Amino acid sequence: MADFNKILDAGDVDGGIINVVVEIPTGSSHKIEWNRDLAVFELDRIDPQIFAKPCNYGFIPQTLDEDGDELDALIITEQPLPTGIFLKAKVIGVMKFVDDGEIDDKIVVVPADDRDTGNAYNSLEDLPKQLINQLQFHFSHYKDLKKAGTTVVESWGDVTEAKAVIHESIQRWKDK
Repeated sequence: MADFNKILDAGDVDGGIINVVVEIPTGSSHKIEWNRDLAVFELDRIDPQIFAKPCNYGFIPQTLDEDGDELDALIITEQPLPTGIFLKAKVIGVMKFVDDGEIDDKIVVVPADDRDTGNAYNSLEDLPKQLINQLQFHFSHYKDLKKAGTTVVESWGDVTEAKAVIHESIQRWKDK
């Protein structure tokens, strides 16, 4: 398998088009994570089915969030995307998130070329309000059966804030 952190970078952050690698498809309760040391996908755990992912979940190569992992991405598509593919994605916002006291932000993206929607999503305001509510609920409660109250969606940020988070994470990667 290719080492995504060696063959891809974060992409054109200032232009709003980044590289994203899919770890977990929409609807999956498998917590699949990129193991940076082994350069493979690893099944970390199986979550209860009631906490299946409401969207595709992945990471941005050559970034590090404050929790020490690659910066996470929430990938909005109508259909699930398979684990292990990468896509060019348009940045539309950021979910400011804290997990067990650690900052663990999530960049919200859509495919850069989405002919199904006519590239209609350019900001969080373009997404259905119900989807934002579902994402907020999921990430606020998905650990409740094991460690209730340890996850908090603090706020949502626009494209400019999302790009700033990505740039900070790229710098952390370079400084590691």
